[in-house]
Amino acid sequence: MHTFPRGLARRPAATLAAGSAALGMLLAGCGDPNAGTAAAPTRLLAATTTATAASFGLAQDANFYTIDTGAGLVFKVRRLDNGVSTQSAGDIASLVYNGVEYQNQARGTQVNSGFDYLYKGVSAVNVDAAAVGSDVVKVTVRAGNLTHYYIARRGEAKIYMGTYFTSEPDTLNLARFIVRVPIARLPNGPAPSDLRGNSGAIESGDVFGMPNGETRSKHYSNMRLKDWQTIGATGPNVGLWIVRDNNEGNSGGPFYRSLLNQGTDTDQELTYIINYGEGQTEPLRTKILNTYTMVFTDGAAPGPIDTSWLGALGLTGWIGPEARGAVSGKAITGRDPRFAYTVGFANATAQYWAAADPADGHFTSAGMIPGTYTMKVYKNELAVDTRTVTVTAGGIADAGTVAVTGDPAGAAALWRIGDWDGSPAEFLNGGKVTTMHPSDVRMAAWTPGDYVVGTSAAATGFPAYQWKDVNGMLTVRFNLRQSQIAPLRLRVGITAAFAGGRPKAQVNGWVSANPPASTQPSSRTLTVGTYRGNNTLYTFDIPASELVVGQNVLTLTAISGSSGIRFLSPGYSYDAIDLIPTP
Repeated sequence: MHTFPRGLARRPAATLAAGSAALGMLLAGCGDPNAGTAAAPTRLLAATTTATAASFGLAQDANFYTIDTGAGLVFKVRRLDNGVSTQSAGDIASLVYNGVEYQNQARGTQVNSGFDYLYKGVSAVNVDAAAVGSDVVKVTVRAGNLTHYYIARRGEAKIYMGTYFTSEPDTLNLARFIVRVPIARLPNGPAPSDLRGNSGAIESGDVFGMPNGETRSKHYSNMRLKDWQTIGATGPNVGLWIVRDNNEGNSGGPFYRSLLNQGTDTDQELTYIINYGEGQTEPLRTKILNTYTMVFTDGAAPGPIDTSWLGALGLTGWIGPEARGAVSGKAITGRDPRFAYTVGFANATAQYWAAADPADGHFTSAGMIPGTYTMKVYKNELAVDTRTVTVTAGGIADAGTVAVTGDPAGAAALWRIGDWDGSPAEFLNGGKVTTMHPSDVRMAAWTPGDYVVGTSAAATGFPAYQWKDVNGMLTVRFNLRQSQIAPLRLRVGITAAFAGGRPKAQVNGWVSANPPASTQPSSRTLTVGTYRGNNTLYTFDIPASELVVGQNVLTLTAISGSSGIRFLSPGYSYDAIDLIPTP
């Protein structure tokens, strides 16, 4: 967890009175629940209330808007700058559910590190609240080019939220909403991102080692975006969750992975990524309303949330269902039945995806903002067909029947290691790389020895990742018959690369030219729980004169113009490797 020096140079010093009456006034809409913010964590955890308000409504004092949902949840939004660098106007300053305070009183629940630290040179934050009819309260936070909403509806222990910005917040070059709850109140989060008891950072201040040799990081809470609807954590008789909407304003597509949770000695943090920046394969999207919902339960994860009613509230960027369209496809032919297929849609404005039916491949993507989209059919995570489609308001674009013609697996191979599916999961350690550091003791050795075609297995004999300074030379031994001595093409597929890493091939005495570096995200990927970059296919044409009857030896060497140490040296993630006749 990082504490940024937000606003310290531009704010006047402030001393908050630490009155014992503050706790008793949390539900009454007066007093300062952050009084005494320098208190020890044990004191902060004791900040609870003794009763739960039963009536719905909005109250305010000089410092806070207080919203009682009438469903056991009462929350406060800070109105003014209080001079504390970890808090900001617009933050949620209190989250009381069934009489218990779930908000860390030393920090805010906020966008990024606070609304007054979103844009360089911009510290002004405006916070307004109003009742909308008799059943809804809307709080609006404006900071620079960003507008954020907190919305409560009578009888629901939920905070509906929306975030809209016309330019990416540039102090951190990302946008994310972070909920910070004292760890004792919400101790049960994902184990891979639970940092409690660690023995210190082992990489970049955000990857930690444990005394037993295991590793933990906020990054290892990741899941593919298409695979989750709800993130959260639980405690005694409580669950706190964030339920995403269609995530159309994010960037990276259906397989994008990023941090979701982090458990520390102080807090349980839930992070809803709007735009992140790490491992991004496309420009970040702006000028779109991103909606999501915070939900308190008695423990169980909530189901889907209806947010359609938000359209009546005049939210900036809201696009109603009548102004949206859809795409439908009758079938996808040429599929490999071993894999799930996803159809993705993307343009500069928005992204969407839909699962293809496993029987015939039909699909429908609804609720799309009108425009022309690049439509890709993915075999697992590998694009095997690309075309464009145009969506109109109120219309359903007919994509017809899609015939897959771009699957590399369609070529008959003399041998193949792995599957052409855009993922290294089938290789050695491939099932572990998203939830632990490559140095973790649970990983098998990254140098398994020579791979022998026909004898070795990808899951035990060929590593998912290759680095210049770890396993920089990998050897594959394969036999050829006389009838197979002909010009052959070696194909090497990667899913991501770091620091310009790429494979160079040698077969017997023949050595390939140095291939160019692929275009990849500039941030770390291989050590922070994601292999998702830009799938790249390298081809090497081997003359027949360099091949022999019997055993041949292929060497794959990790090369780069950059350097690095161990797992931060240039490297890449494998998709598949095969040898085919030269077309």
